[in-house]
Amino acid sequence: MYNKKGYRKARLKGFRSGLEQTVAAQITKENHALRYETTKIQWVDFSIRSYTPDFILDNGIILEVKGFWATADRRKHTEIRKQHDTLDIRLVFENSKRKIRKGSKTTYAAWCEKRDILYCDRVIPITWLQERLVSMPPNIITVERTKEDDIFR
Repeated sequence: MYNKKGYRKARLKGFRSGLEQTVAAQITKENHALRYETTKIQWVDFSIRSYTPDFILDNGIILEVKGFWATADRRKHTEIRKQHDTLDIRLVFENSKRKIRKGSKTTYAAWCEKRDILYCDRVIPITWLQERLVSMPPNIITVERTKEDDIFR
């Protein structure tokens, strides 16, 4: 499953996984400010929900680190992309060749490529860290509710 010793060490340092700790170390090594879970993004499901991305780089790129990527997480990211199309959210996988579910031929990588989502495995590409600042997202990103959204209440 996962490296229990690495998981425990990561939890002691305030991260949810060893992979998050590794990504944080790379961000720090590249002289970027470490912004870990500093922003909340609202999105509408059947009610207003919030999502806290893992990292925000100095250039405004939002990183989500995933070891296991459940169906609910894929659905959430699809909806967030529809509702906040100006945000640059990219994924860092432990293994992008992993299948989205048992018996499926679709990998995490294939799923992302089909939806034009940028992703990488374990290490953030230097080009992502060197991209120019587009805009830094605020600490709370709200969603505009419409009358159609109120139908679900």
